[in-house]
Amino acid sequence: MAAQETHLITGAFGYSGRYIARRLLDAGVNVRTLTNSPDRPNPFGGRVAATRFHFDDPDRMAESMRGASVLYNTYWVRFNHKDFTHESAVANTLALFSAAAAAGVRRVVHVSITNASEQSPLEYFSGKGRLERALIESGLSYSILRPAVLFGEEDVLINNIAWVLRNFPFFGVFGDGAYRIRPIYVDDLASLAVSEGLAARDRIIDAVGPETFTYRELVETIGTIIGIRKPVLSVPPTIGYAVCRVLGIFVRDVVVTREEIDGLMADLLHTDAPPAGSTRLTEWAVAHAASLGREYTSELARRRNRRMAYAAL
Repeated sequence: MAAQETHLITGAFGYSGRYIARRLLDAGVNVRTLTNSPDRPNPFGGRVAATRFHFDDPDRMAESMRGASVLYNTYWVRFNHKDFTHESAVANTLALFSAAAAAGVRRVVHVSITNASEQSPLEYFSGKGRLERALIESGLSYSILRPAVLFGEEDVLINNIAWVLRNFPFFGVFGDGAYRIRPIYVDDLASLAVSEGLAARDRIIDAVGPETFTYRELVETIGTIIGIRKPVLSVPPTIGYAVCRVLGIFVRDVVVTREEIDGLMADLLHTDAPPAGSTRLTEWAVAHAASLGREYTSELARRRNRRMAYAAL
């Protein structure tokens, strides 16, 4: 990788973007970031310059991207909320792709989701599918990475499963819990993203890890690793969702959405593709068992407080 190259990342002060930025800096690349949180603590000091997104001003956003040869896009929203929606995230990402083309960006490495499809009845997956098609038709060189679930020190799902196990007498899974999931370590995704930034071939990669769990197995495995074994009960999805809505009031967060439950139960977080990462969730969880689930991780807190580092929220 040429040291004089400049690569651009969305959200380098957040979760997956931070790992991509670290990998690029270690490789000697100049790194810039576009972000909604320019006042969040910069973990890289002066080595990563931050510019705010300007989705409503295409020329200004294109100018902020000028000089970059590769764009790594991690921008998205997990659920619809009064302050943000999937529809607006799609529109913003389309504006981002257009600005990248106008700025002369050579290649886009775009983070999507397993089983993205414009035909999906679930807005998360259909929105991701629409963006994949737009990028393919943009004329830009591209690599589309399709992770299922990420795990790492700043993750939400794995940590909060452990938190529930530590704080409640049982864990409820939606339905039989037999639907599958292929989590990938966030730094493995970052490594893949950086290698794809160097590549030239257009392709779509299922970015999944080496282990497959049913959702029930995932919960039971985490419980065993942290040394807290609680009954794992099958709960009707409507009741499970209602309980999570109530829990969300107390933790001031959206614990899970109805669409996320439907996506899980439709097996959309699983694919039979070969693993794109080598780090096993079981081994990582053993190394982090003492801290896993000690505190609840709030998605909304990260979006509401854009001046505090992820790890402190």
